[in-house]
Amino acid sequence: MREFIVEADGGSRGNPGPAGYGCVVADAATGQTLVEAAEYLGVVTNNVAEYRGLLAGLRAARELDPSATVHVRMDSKLVIEQMSGRWKIKHPDMKPLAAQAARIFPPGRVTYEWIPRERNKHADRLANEAMDGGASEGAYVVRREVADLAQGRVAEPGETAASGGAIGPGGAAGPGEVTASGEAADTRAAQAVAIDPRVAGPAADARAAQPSSTRSPAAQAAPAPGWGPPDMGDPATFVLLRHGETPLTPQKRFSGSGGSDPSLSDVGREQAERVAEALDRRGTVQAIVSSPLARARETAQIVAARLGLEVAVEEGLRETDFGAWEGLTFAEVRERHPDDLNAWLADPHAAPTGGGESFAATGARVAAARDRLVVAYAGRTVLLVSHVTPIKTLVRLALGAPPESLFRMELSAASLSAVAYYADGAASVRLFNDTSHLRRLTGPQARTRPQTGRLPGQ
Repeated sequence: MREFIVEADGGSRGNPGPAGYGCVVADAATGQTLVEAAEYLGVVTNNVAEYRGLLAGLRAARELDPSATVHVRMDSKLVIEQMSGRWKIKHPDMKPLAAQAARIFPPGRVTYEWIPRERNKHADRLANEAMDGGASEGAYVVRREVADLAQGRVAEPGETAASGGAIGPGGAAGPGEVTASGEAADTRAAQAVAIDPRVAGPAADARAAQPSSTRSPAAQAAPAPGWGPPDMGDPATFVLLRHGETPLTPQKRFSGSGGSDPSLSDVGREQAERVAEALDRRGTVQAIVSSPLARARETAQIVAARLGLEVAVEEGLRETDFGAWEGLTFAEVRERHPDDLNAWLADPHAAPTGGGESFAATGARVAAARDRLVVAYAGRTVLLVSHVTPIKTLVRLALGAPPESLFRMELSAASLSAVAYYADGAASVRLFNDTSHLRRLTGPQARTRPQTGRLPGQ
């Protein structure tokens, strides 16, 4: 039976603060490094970052050989003692992470050893690279496999070694709220949706969409006979609801988190009531979390009143701040700030005029909020009431799709989508974009209501 050594580390500059992890998988017999990975996590604690490093290392080992045994070495006394069963896990953030780690391999196939920090330098270096990269770019995800390590190749942030495709969480939203290209969706992202995420995992999703001739030897290795999807338990399922219309929505004006914070219009409140009825009939929502902005909170409260639930507020779900563009139409921004608008359309790191928020910053914020919510609501179905940019970002990150994919998404007011997050970190997406619950609207308002969903922050 093959044996792997997994070394992992995580850190947070502030605890909680900007955080990242690094992990290394090596062949126990030869000492050869097979996989190394790192990711910027946004704002989390040291212990969460350490557990995320452990999870990434175990998942990478399982992708290489699900029948192997694994020996984990970390300089985190807390993680080692808790995963060895000698210390009780009391913190609510740690319990679901430890449970996820315990399910990746069958019981008895993973052993744990504490090592001093100076013996964990490889993983520590990768974790610091992730934190440095996230601080400068707002997103950082790297994975390198044996073929690329042997050639001395350094993968770019957000890239898998085998395919060059984006993997896993992290990354920034692109300017998908402004225009639509009209082209077909990216083929690789479309193929990834069809792969069972409970089997493949985020990195395997990207590799499986590539021709076999382009994959590394590790990626082409056949799974052990009889290997199938492990029982990952119930996923954390986020039902994504865009808020109802506001007076600015039909006018297609920028309406982010830095403007007038409008409430719902009469049409928007009617839409929220219809959503509440539809969700009440389904009977699956167990909790509700809302953006702090008025239009989202009002939508959430209408649904909550129908379902008999409380509304929690998550700052990370707010809309992008569009700076001096708030309240303007796209045409007005084009006329007044053409250079700034062109830069913003071309680069997700460019911010709107007057100190607005770039889509890269929005993406990092949303990814961090997602991570907090996945931990807090593991195994539950949660309604997240938010806005165009955060919802499209959650979908894009779940698909591992490139930033330009947001140009090709339509998101109507009060529409529903869903993302399920499994214990192994994989995600699957269901795009309802369902407005059937709004069809009882009649009269002139109903005839003027349809939206393209291609402009930001409506």
